[in-house]
Amino acid sequence: MALQMASESDPDNGLWNAGWYRFARPLPSPNFGPRPERAEIDLIVLHSISLPPGLYGGDEVQRLFTNTLDWTAHPYFGQIAGLQVSAHFYVRRDGQLWQFVDCDARAWHAGVSAYRGRDNCNDDSIGIELEGVEGLEFEAAQYETLVSLCAALAQRYRIEHVAGHEHVAPGRKQDPGTGFDWPLLQRALGWSSPVFPERAVQADKA
Repeated sequence: MALQMASESDPDNGLWNAGWYRFARPLPSPNFGPRPERAEIDLIVLHSISLPPGLYGGDEVQRLFTNTLDWTAHPYFGQIAGLQVSAHFYVRRDGQLWQFVDCDARAWHAGVSAYRGRDNCNDDSIGIELEGVEGLEFEAAQYETLVSLCAALAQRYRIEHVAGHEHVAPGRKQDPGTGFDWPLLQRALGWSSPVFPERAVQADKA
């Protein structure tokens, strides 16, 4: 069962301009494509990212997602030179929100992946990157933005699952990692435990 849907008379509910969220800073990425025909967007995939790893506050992530990163600017960038990736959203440490890809389109964030019995999670998911390092904690401002964004996504799309990159690509990815507070996200959203990865949140007591 979908968590929440906007009314048919106002499908965007004042929050959306088609697949663009009105409360995010738009910065279109060239790294996207069409979703498969009849794909149902029902999954949110959470990631963590910082460039270089562990350094915050720069514009390197935005440059990565728009193919304008200077690969010679830092030794680490040589390891990812030529990488073409994107996410729909990026949440900075201070809660600032950026959007790179129309949510109706397919962003390149999950890679080889599978979840809830389906492969290729990019086909039917929304990718959200949190500025941070896997295994370390995230800021209160990021959770506040993330909660609002997830709620808005559930008003436009039939969201039924929220998972981490580590859950859709186990063994290959570890983000957002042990520092991410899944129970906090569940409590703030008020969504039931089955929406989230198994063992990531406590079972409902109702």
